[in-house]
Amino acid sequence: VQLQASGGGLVQPGGSLRLSCSASGFDFPAYSIGWFRQAPGKEREGVACISHGNRVAYYVDSHEGRFTISRDNVKNTVYLQMNRLKPEDTAVYYCATDRPYMRCTYYPADFSSWGQGTQVTVSS
Repeated sequence: VQLQASGGGLVQPGGSLRLSCSASGFDFPAYSIGWFRQAPGKEREGVACISHGNRVAYYVDSHEGRFTISRDNVKNTVYLQMNRLKPEDTAVYYCATDRPYMRCTYYPADFSSWGQGTQVTVSS
């Protein structure tokens, strides 16, 4: 199982970024993929997850709707579109998965395979 997150960078408040998680080495359509983030001095937290059946769950910002998770099973890639970014969104963002047909969960401990992370910095 290999996951590679990309697309991070420096963006001004109010800007947008699209993160990508490219996967290889497993039956991608059968796996749920989660996005997590970890800010300096804080615990890793779930951001969003998309299941093998394309069900989505948002664990941060669910009321404002700034984040959108999607997947392309042809390209073996999951995306996280982030709009109206805020300084508090600054963190290293990771994608992760575990086993086939696992339900999405918020908890990082439920995921065993992780990408290397991509830094997102929101600052003026």
